[in-house]
Amino acid sequence: MQTTSLSQFNIPSPPPKTTILHRKTTSSRRLSPIFAMASTTAPPSRHQVTHSMPPEKIEIFKSLESWVSENILPLRKPVEKCWQPIEFLPDPSQGPDVFVEEVRALRQRVLGLSDEYLVMLVGNMLTEDALPTYQTFVNTFDGVRDETASSPCPWAIWTRAWSAEENRHGDLLRTYLYLSGRVDMLMVEKTLQYSIGAGSDVGAENNPYMGFVYTSFQERATFLTHGNMARLATKDGDPVLARICGTIAADEKRHENAYTRIIEKLLEVDPNTTKQAIASMMRKRITMPLHLMYDGQDPNLFEHFSAIFQKQDVYTSRHYAEILEFFIRRWELEKLEGLTEEARRAQDFVCQLPRKIRRLENRTKKLESRQVKFSWIFNKSLSV
Repeated sequence: MQTTSLSQFNIPSPPPKTTILHRKTTSSRRLSPIFAMASTTAPPSRHQVTHSMPPEKIEIFKSLESWVSENILPLRKPVEKCWQPIEFLPDPSQGPDVFVEEVRALRQRVLGLSDEYLVMLVGNMLTEDALPTYQTFVNTFDGVRDETASSPCPWAIWTRAWSAEENRHGDLLRTYLYLSGRVDMLMVEKTLQYSIGAGSDVGAENNPYMGFVYTSFQERATFLTHGNMARLATKDGDPVLARICGTIAADEKRHENAYTRIIEKLLEVDPNTTKQAIASMMRKRITMPLHLMYDGQDPNLFEHFSAIFQKQDVYTSRHYAEILEFFIRRWELEKLEGLTEEARRAQDFVCQLPRKIRRLENRTKKLESRQVKFSWIFNKSLSV
C-alpha cells in the first residue's frame, strides 16, 4: 500500500514529539464510522439530484421575505462594528521596527503549537477561505437565490452579508499562518485553488429546505471546531491565536442562530416537508463543505485531515451526535404532531439517530489502532 504524506505543507516545528496517524481510503464505505458518519466526502458514485423542490413551494419562501427582513437581517453586524483581521495581526502602520518585533513575537508564540494543531489550523483556514464555493452553493437554492448578484430580496441580502462576514475568517487565519513561517504557503495556496475548483456536493438538490438544514448544522460544527481550537491554543501558550479562534467561533454562532431560526420558521409553516428534509440530509450525512479538497497529489486529503481532527478531539462523531441532539431539542422535533405518515417516519429516524452514532463511536476508537503512521518533514531553517 502506498503511504500518503502531508509533508508538502512543510510544517517546521521544535523537535517532533509525536507522529500522526492516518489510514488510506478510497471511498466512504471503507472509512471508520466517524469518517463515514461525521466528516467525509459523499460516496463518489452518488447520483446528483437537482431541483427537487416542487415549484409551488417557492411561494412559501416568497411569502417569508418580510419575515426574513424582521427576524434574520437584524442578525447582520454593521460593518463599522465588525472586527477586522488587522486588529489581531502585526500592524505595518506602526512603523517597521514595531512591525518586525510583533512578527517576531508571533513566531515565538507559534513555536509552542503542536504539529497536529498547525495541520488543523491549515484545514480550518482552507475551509474558511473557500468562501466562493459556499456563496455559490447557497445561490443554487430555488426561491432564495440572488438572481442579479445585487438583488434587494431579503434572502439575497442575507446571503451577501453572511458571505461578507465570513470572508474575514479565511483572511485572518491565512495571514496568521503566513506570518508564522511554519507552513509552506505555496502548497497551501495551491491546495486552496484546487479545492475551490473542485467545488462541493452536499446533496442539497437546489432545495432550500435541505440547504438550510445543512447550513444550520455546518455553522454549529464550525462554531464548535473553532471553539475547540481556541481552547487548545490557550493550552499551548498562544493567547492571541486563542482570541482569533474564539472570535471566529462567535461569528459562526451568530450565523448558526440565523439558519436555525429559518428552519424553526419552516417547521411552523410547512412541518411535513421540513421534517422530511431534515431526515433526508441526515441519511445522506452532513459532510463538511470542503470535502472535495485536493492538493494535486492526495485524493484522500480530506480524510487525512479529518483523522487528525478526530485524534485531537476537535471534531468527532461525538460532536456530530451532540449537534444533532442540540437541533432535536432546539427544533422540538420529538414533539411535532399532526405529521403525515412519511414525516412521522422521518421524525423517528432523526430522533433515534444520535444513539446509533454514539454506538459507532466506540467502534471508531477500536479502529484507530489499525491506522498507518506517516511523518512530517520539518524545516530546520525556521528562525524567530
